[in-house]
Amino acid sequence: MYEHLRGLRNDKDMNQKQVADLLKVHQTTYSDYELGRVNIPAEQLKRLAEFFDTSIDYLLDFTDERKPYPRKK
Repeated sequence: MYEHLRGLRNDKDMNQKQVADLLKVHQTTYSDYELGRVNIPAEQLKRLAEFFDTSIDYLLDFTDERKPYPRKK
């Protein structure tokens, strides 16, 4: 379901454990995020979008546009 999430992780040459550590979750939880088995909490989506410099819409596969929206200052 979250193919973009996996692609972004691979683009940074990171494994699931590394991203899970960033989010402070177990690797299996992060794996479940990528597989769409578990809904990703909003706060985690925000962290991922900021880390990967993209939009939450891109993470959730609502768009193929990787460029993030302008952020609040």
